Amino acid sequence: MSDRTVTGACNCEGVTFELTGPMHGIFMCHCSICRRWTGANGIPVVLVDHECFRWVRGEEQVAVWRKPGHDWTSAFCRICGSSLPVANDEERMAVPAGLLS
Repeated sequence: MSDRTVTGACNCEGVTFELTGPMHGIFMCHCSICRRWTGANGIPVVLVDHECFRWVRGEEQVAVWRKPGHDWTSAFCRICGSSLPVANDEERMAVPAGLLS
């Protein structure tokens, strides 16, 4: 994917962020937890290197929840409940694709 700057925000726009580097594909997490969380067949995410991700506003509104029986976490806005980017490994952030502008 491209190297242009991409912005994103939760539904209430209390949390905003930007991506300034390449996105490494789009993936669909379709585990039973993500299906229940979204009420759909899962959640599409793009992966971006940590150094290419920056919180712009509202990082203090980000809550993290560890999925039972998994090493993965989910992040969401404390105000509106939107899913948010999360770091599930040392290299990349998983960014919900629906948040991107």
